Amino acid sequence: MSRHAYWTIILPEGPTSFRAHDRETLAPTLKQLQSRHPDAAMKWFANGRLWDSPDAAREFTRLARLTWRKTRGPEWRPGGEHRDPRARFKKPKRPRRKPGIPPASAGGHAPADGAARPVAPGPRPERPRRPERRWSADRPGQP
Repeated sequence: MSRHAYWTIILPEGPTSFRAHDRETLAPTLKQLQSRHPDAAMKWFANGRLWDSPDAAREFTRLARLTWRKTRGPEWRPGGEHRDPRARFKKPKRPRRKPGIPPASAGGHAPADGAARPVAPGPRPERPRRPERRWSADRPGQP
């Protein structure tokens, strides 16, 4: 429920400051006001309008949404051109690979006959390690 949706008492001169989220809360006040103002009525305020009940407001909103969907499709945009301005930056999807064809490696294209590239046998050679740094006591600020 919206923060700006509530029951209010309406007099012939205009709206009053009596407001509540529950109808039962305002019922005694309405009876008192009707003794002096027989035309006093309780109305539901929502979306900037007065309604007879919350159900009437919901039904109007539902019908308005259905009508909007019928008149404007999902591609509708405000302004002169009714198309998505971001569409030109969207990349087309890549086509899916057929099963059994290996993906192209970073170094170039896969062989034309569809055979996989040979892989070097054995483990990778170990890289030489960097020598450990030793700090001398004569350098200030170092451990």
